[in-house]
Order: sequence, then C-alpha cells, then structure tokens
Amino acid sequence: MTDSSVSTTAPDPLDGIAQMLDRASAGAVAQMTHGLSPVTMMQALLDWSAHLAISPGKQLQLASKAGRKFGRIADYTARRIGRNVATPAIEPLPQDRRFADPAWKRMPFDLMSQAFLLQQQWWHAATTGIGGMSRHHEEMVNFAARQFLDIFAPSNFLATNPVLQGRIIETGGKCLADGAMHWVEDAQRLARGEPPVGAEKFQVGEQVAITPGKVVFRNALIELIQYSPTTGTVHPEPVLIVPAWIMKYYILDLSPENSLIRWLVSEGYTVFAISWHNPGSADRDLDMDAYRRLGPMAALDAITAITGTEKVHGLGYCLGGTLLAITAAAMARDGDERLASLTLLAAQTEFSEPGELGLFIDDAQLNLLENMMWGRGYLDSTQMGGAFQILRSNDLIWSRILGTYLMGEREPMTDLMAWNADGTRMPYAMHSQYLRRLFLSDDLAEGRFKVDGRTISLAALRQPCFVVGTERDHVAPWRSVHKLHGLTGAEIRFVLTSGGHNAGIVSEPGHPRRRYHVATRAQDAPALDPDAWLEQAEPHDGSWWIEWAAWLGDHSGERKAPPSMGNAQADCPVLCDAPGHYVLER
Repeated sequence: MTDSSVSTTAPDPLDGIAQMLDRASAGAVAQMTHGLSPVTMMQALLDWSAHLAISPGKQLQLASKAGRKFGRIADYTARRIGRNVATPAIEPLPQDRRFADPAWKRMPFDLMSQAFLLQQQWWHAATTGIGGMSRHHEEMVNFAARQFLDIFAPSNFLATNPVLQGRIIETGGKCLADGAMHWVEDAQRLARGEPPVGAEKFQVGEQVAITPGKVVFRNALIELIQYSPTTGTVHPEPVLIVPAWIMKYYILDLSPENSLIRWLVSEGYTVFAISWHNPGSADRDLDMDAYRRLGPMAALDAITAITGTEKVHGLGYCLGGTLLAITAAAMARDGDERLASLTLLAAQTEFSEPGELGLFIDDAQLNLLENMMWGRGYLDSTQMGGAFQILRSNDLIWSRILGTYLMGEREPMTDLMAWNADGTRMPYAMHSQYLRRLFLSDDLAEGRFKVDGRTISLAALRQPCFVVGTERDHVAPWRSVHKLHGLTGAEIRFVLTSGGHNAGIVSEPGHPRRRYHVATRAQDAPALDPDAWLEQAEPHDGSWWIEWAAWLGDHSGERKAPPSMGNAQADCPVLCDAPGHYVLER
C-alpha cells in the first residue's frame, strides 16, 4: 500500500541542461560586466529614482542647493573677471590631487575645476539621505554617480587640462607620441600575459623575497619557509606568518630595507612564513576549511615538530588574518593552546560594514561571480584587480591614463608595485564560501560559522591581540577592523597607522612621514567605539613596527639558542632554499 499523502516526483530530465544554460548565461554576463550585476544596478537606480520622486522635500532641498551653488560659481566668476582675488567657491577633498597644480588657478581653468567640484558635491547630496532607500542601493548609486562624474573631470581632457597643455608645449608634442608608444607597449604586454614595464627589475628570489631561509614543509596548498637566524639567541616562541592568498606572501619580504620578515628575524625571532600554492582548475573544490587545515594548522604542526616549542605567536595579514582568527577560535573551542598571541594586520573579523568593497557583494552579484568562476574553477587575479582599481579610479585609472598615455611619463616601478602585479587565483569553493559566509552573511561575527561541523566563537579567544588598521584602507576599513573589540574580551592593543592597505603595513623604521595612534583595551574591559577610541589613543611619529616589537617582547620568554633548520626526524626536512617553488607559480 502506498501513502497517497506523500508525493514522489521524478527528477526533471531538463534540470541539468537548465542549470548548465543558466550558468553559461550568467557567466557570459559577468564577463561583460566584470562581475557587476546589471540587475542590482537597475534595482538600485529604480530604488533611488522612485523614492526621490515621492520626496518633494528632498527635491526642494536639491533645487535650493543647486541655486546656491550656481550663485557661488557666479560670484566667483564675477570676482575673477574683475581681477579681484577670489576665495575659491569650493575646495577639493584632501585626497583629491587632480587640481593641485598652480596652473589650475588660472582663468578659465579654475572656473572649470570649481564648477566640477560643486557639481560633484551636489550629486553626493542627490544620491544620499533619501528616505526609504536601502542602504546598499544608496551606496551603489552614490558610487556610480562618482564614477560617472570622474570620467568627465576636466583633468581628463586636453582642451580643459592646463597642465597637459603646458606639457605638450614644453615637449613639442613629443609627450603624446611617447604616451602612444607606452599604450602600445602596455597593450602588447597585457595581450601576452606579461607583467608591466619595469617589473623585471624585481625578480622573486633575486631582488625581492631574498631573506635567507629554507622550505621545510610542503603539502598540496602551502610551502612553509623557515628563515635563518641572524642573532646568537632567539625568543623561544616562533612567529608563524599567515599571509593572504589573494596575493603572494612576499609583500612582507620585499626589498631588504623594507622587509618585515628580515626585520623580525633581526629582532631575535624564529620566523616561519606560509607561501601559498597558486590554485588552478584542478583546485576548484578547495574550501575555507581546506585552507585552514592545510594552511595554519599544518604549519603549526610542522613548527612544533621542528622547534619542540609549546607556544607560537601567530601573525595574519588581510584574508590570512581572518583565517588565523577562525583557526584560533576553533583551537580555543577544541582546547588547543599552542597560540601564544595573535597579530592581525588589516584583517576583518566582522563584515557588516566592509567599506566600498561591499558594493560588489550581494546575492545577485555573487550569483554572477560564482557562475563566472564555475567554468574555470577559479577567479583570475585580473578580475579581482579590476574591482580594486574601480574603488580608487582617480588614482589607479584616470591619473595613470593622464600621466602615462597623455603626458608620456611612466611612474617608476617600485617593489610594491611589482608585487601588486604578481597576482594569484582564487579557487571556486573557497572564494564562494568566503564571500557568502563572511561578507554577505557575517557568520563569523554572528556566531554561525562552523568548523568541522561545530560552531566557533571569537569570544573564546583569550590570547593577547595586537591589531593594526590603516587610515586609507579601501579593502579592510580600519573601523571595521576595530570591531574585534566587540567580539572578544581578550586584551587588544590596537594601532591605527598612516597609509593604505599595503603601504601602511610596509612601514619600516626610518620611513618618512609615518605616524600612528595606539591604545590598549585590557582583558574583559569595556569596548570603545572607533571614534571614542581615536580620541583617547596616543599619537606617535614613526613606524608601528617598533611598537609591535616591544609588545611582542613583553609576551615572549627569555632568549635561547636558535632551533635547527628543519627536522628530518620529524618529517620536516629541508626541501630547498627560500623562497621555494609555489611563489613562482603563474
């Protein structure tokens, strides 16, 4: 007898074909839009326009603002025509250097720049503060308006840029010919998949990533590098560096003069660093837990086997810091007490306010991104780099076009720029999980993130933490990084340093114009919000590295003789010289 209340439906034979067609279609759209969802953009524009249409008060306010701005530019123009010294109608934002050259003070170019800045300010008012709009849509429309306006900035065109006109006169037009040659050269290199001009001066293992060391462990995902000691004695607790796999590890080991790893070794620490494998199509199913198990957990096992130590200082940078925090929380849950301290550099653990990177993350956009990754099994570094360039289009797109292709001046290549061009790929499973579970759902901060099938909590962290945020971070905004204070009662020494996501971390002692603020929240003490923290934090000139060295020394034991390089008896023999093989994978 069958139970008529239970319906059994045979699988639809079209399910597989339908899914394949949908993936192909979404992937094609994603390729054309660089991962931006046109549906989300249309929803955002409709949300904005519809709510603005039913907001007569906002419309009246915008009309009034437009009238006042027209009056300001008219008054400024009248004063300039009358040859009077006129106070600018508007000043650019501190980070906007497009109109800094004195040539922009001359008529009529000053009128053009002033009108542009006033228009930019008006559009900011027009796309924000509209009742009823979703916050995500408001941020998207405001961002889109800025991007659109930036295309038509007077600095981008020959007819309206006095600096470019002066350059053409000065060189007799040669700058345009040089710029055209630069464009052809860059286009050819891009087509051939070659690094940018000048990157060849910074070869891995020759000019950068040259701190002496040995690869002492290797699995399918990491090579573990142990660095050779340069001091007669070392602190007993080694330092494990977990870098982000979104880029290669040697941002922390650039040129000898700005290598954090070399400097840390010279301070008397035994340093180990993970070098990640650059995944390909075969690695599509590597997920977040695979990165945890084969990454920091495997590295900790190797380090304790090599050194015999019971405690290890953990350092995580960017996405590597997020993974280290997840690893530490899982270890705390499981009673594993090997981590003596945590240092998190520009690493988020709470993602409710991820900054402008969140503009690219919602269900519709992740659907496109996942389908774009599905075919190849990974996300290419050029696609990620494009998103970061859009976030800083003035600095990374328009200023480059102006300087390189119109003025004919190439910016000198630096070790940091060469490293930035040495991209890596993201496997499908890991990147999808990371974006959905952390960015979109904020599972880690909300107590829903699971490791080995069981939930972990950052509240379980009791190790002292040294956390660094950077003032101009577009990837991990410092206020978001600061939110760790509300997730754990552990002691946190928080540093806010000048610079951005990369340059703020590569901040060696002696680097000019470096500064930072620092304050310590004692264990189980109340957490201050970011602005209150900044008010009470102590300002200092110089590099935060010195601050960190003192803190790390306070949480380390008495120095002793360095451990051996590798340990063949513990299945961790010396395999090859640093920087190893994985960092060279293209």
